[in-house]
Amino acid sequence: GVVDGAGALLGVITDGDLRRHFSAALPDKGAVDIMTRNPVVVTPDSSAAEALGILNERQITALFVVVDKKPVGVLHVHDCLASGVI
Repeated sequence: GVVDGAGALLGVITDGDLRRHFSAALPDKGAVDIMTRNPVVVTPDSSAAEALGILNERQITALFVVVDKKPVGVLHVHDCLASGVI
């Protein structure tokens, strides 16, 4: 996750972001140059079923959990599956 000075989540750097920007110039780029802005997030009161639906719909494997735009955790698809949601 990439946060601003106040700790608010600005974006995420995924393996796809790294692959898309992979070149000899990658070490010279900053996080904000390669990150996915405005990532999909959930809040602590989101249900596991809701989170799993988002993960499935967006075809992603993880979501940040945020409170007041600040990350407080990460939820991985395996967490949802292990909880017995499906």
